[in-house]
Amino acid sequence: MFVKDVVVQNQVGLHARPATFFIQKANEFKSSIWIEKEERRVNAKSLLGILSLGIVGGTSIRIIADGADEQDAVGGLVDLVESGFGDVN
Repeated sequence: MFVKDVVVQNQVGLHARPATFFIQKANEFKSSIWIEKEERRVNAKSLLGILSLGIVGGTSIRIIADGADEQDAVGGLVDLVESGFGDVN
């Protein structure tokens, strides 16, 4: 299991479009991946799960992966979040 915390950089947070990009990236990996916010954990490959967390800009989230490519998965998703999703609105 590999875990890393990251702060959501884009102002609007993980609403529908950035969440979709996040899920597409997560689906590139074989590992099981979760997002955790304030003790709530959801499947990072689930749009409804991610949207249910209500993640806004400036929120700290934890990305957790477990599997053969867990480090690559967490690294790739952290990079995506830190990039601000290209400031997609």
